[in-house]
Amino acid sequence: MNNLLKMTGFVPVILGMLCACQSTSTEQHNDTYIEDLYEALPFDMPVVQRPSFPDYQVDIRDFGAKADGETLNTEAINNAIKAVSEKGGGKVVIPEGLWLTGPVVLQNNVNLHVEKNALVLFSGDADLYPLVRTSFEGLDMLRCQSPISAMNAENIAITGHGVLDGSGDSWRPVKRNKMTDGQWKSLLKSGGVVDESGKVWYPNEGALKASILTGSKEKREISDSEWEGMKRWLRPVLLSIVKSKRVLLEGVTFRNSPSWCLHPLSCEDLTLNGVKVFNPWYSQNGDALDVESCKNVVVTNSLFDAGDDAICIKSGKNADGRRRGEPCENVLVKNNTVLHGHGGFVVGSEMSGGVRNVYVADCTFIGTDVGLRFKSTRGRGGVVENVYVDNINMINIPGDALIADLYYAVKDAPGAPVPAVTEETPSFKNIHISNISCKGAGRAMFLNGLPEMPIENFSVRNMRITDAQKGAFINKVAGVTLENIEIETADNTYLQVENTTNITIDGKEYDKISEKRLLTQN
Repeated sequence: MNNLLKMTGFVPVILGMLCACQSTSTEQHNDTYIEDLYEALPFDMPVVQRPSFPDYQVDIRDFGAKADGETLNTEAINNAIKAVSEKGGGKVVIPEGLWLTGPVVLQNNVNLHVEKNALVLFSGDADLYPLVRTSFEGLDMLRCQSPISAMNAENIAITGHGVLDGSGDSWRPVKRNKMTDGQWKSLLKSGGVVDESGKVWYPNEGALKASILTGSKEKREISDSEWEGMKRWLRPVLLSIVKSKRVLLEGVTFRNSPSWCLHPLSCEDLTLNGVKVFNPWYSQNGDALDVESCKNVVVTNSLFDAGDDAICIKSGKNADGRRRGEPCENVLVKNNTVLHGHGGFVVGSEMSGGVRNVYVADCTFIGTDVGLRFKSTRGRGGVVENVYVDNINMINIPGDALIADLYYAVKDAPGAPVPAVTEETPSFKNIHISNISCKGAGRAMFLNGLPEMPIENFSVRNMRITDAQKGAFINKVAGVTLENIEIETADNTYLQVENTTNITIDGKEYDKISEKRLLTQN
């Protein structure tokens, strides 16, 4: 059990730090770094194209912006962006200071550069954010316009060392059990309303009304005009970039988003490097990064502290996702740290368009509810395949260090018939996990397929889990390889297998294990 497996495609890569995007010449220096990053990939992937910009820049103060924390600078910032785009591109500089603004829209060939000690505060006034048709949680729907957005843009960036704050506390409902007594009392004093149970706070009566309407068993159509009075329920993501190409986010800090923080959707050639995301742990739907239906993506050297999933890969939900039919593919996630979140790295549960060719390596998860998480359920459809995860270090994981579950958020009734395989049946296959270390976990590993669609070809090599409350559980998997697995639990029972075929454990092969079987570690 001390032998280390050397898998093809897992040669270590020495990474340099990407420098901030400042001019055409400084952007071009990344070419060598990018090429090195791709050398050891276990699948073919085109090199992600970063944007480049002419050596031209303007300052938002030249367009009337004032850093007094009171002047609304929406028009000034958007006019600066428009002017630079119309001139052919360049940099829009937000200098040091406190800048209050409404929604900002990125345009072609513009690098929005937020300088050190610049704090961009997006107003919490919902009237500034019109209702728009967009996609959220994988479904086509009405939402408020995002504080930062782009649609069908090319060659765009947000760079620098400043902070962008989404004023999320003025939008989000908050559950009483997620706050201390002092925090809850302070929240009540700030205004808003509490539901009849006294357990959930809402920012206004409209948000509470929307919660009641949407949660009612007798659902009815809500008109756009009626939604106007309940806008705070339609919380926007902080950054929404849709159907855009050559997108760069580098160096800046995003925090306090109304809903998800960063949501690139249907984009191509997307780079996130050295980004920081901070959301309160109690933030409802406070995901840090949701990469949805994007192609050719690099996420490196970043820090995430989230109120929900941290680094998440998605591709639409149910019929809406299948109709869009855009997989999330060719994704590199490397050298990142997650301090808090429901999951450190997550695929799903909205993955109806499919996910393929994903490589995750050299990441650290500290205190995330779950470490590595693959989740889906009947109704989604879509195939998750060719996912490689290597060299992950974790501590203090209260849930599963590793989970792949096709029964996410549901349970079969006893004796329920097994449904036929249709376009709504999700599938996980060809997933390879290696070199995992975790100290402290609720459960070491949980693999749970469907009877009509077992998880296929799942391998775990060189994994050490200590201080685990429970061991590994494998159910409904067709083809699983375990090698050099060490799990420390109180009763030394480290592996439970049932309804699984083609099992290889440290070179020993089992054709089939149907009944529950416990294996103890030597």
